[in-house]
Amino acid sequence: MEDKQRYFLRKENKLKSRKQIDAVFSRGKSFSVFPFKVIWLPANEKAALQAGVGVSSRNFKRAVDRNRIKRLMREAYRLQKHELEQSLQAAQQNLSVFVLYTGRELPEYELVFEKFTTILNRLIKITDATKNQVDS
Repeated sequence: MEDKQRYFLRKENKLKSRKQIDAVFSRGKSFSVFPFKVIWLPANEKAALQAGVGVSSRNFKRAVDRNRIKRLMREAYRLQKHELEQSLQAAQQNLSVFVLYTGRELPEYELVFEKFTTILNRLIKITDATKNQVDS
């Protein structure tokens, strides 16, 4: 029988603390991969990687639409975050990430999945670069 890798998004990996979220938004660095804006901050938390997602109610008036987009974002993140987690563990770093959806129409899952691949690869490069700065 073939062993399949199981992916989880556990409670300790969710960015839920108001204090931590405020720190990410106030001191964090950001980059954009349209239609997403990513804000990240090296963290001092127990979990190596904590993430949160958000959608503006200005662009999506109906909560049903906002919740669907957040669900798509969390699923794409859940399936791909293991590479970033491995990179962070190798570098012995912690990271808090918040991803905002800035588009104006409902995205397809394929687009979200593709963009999250780009986002996570960019975060891996950023953590590798900060590791090299610390080592120097």
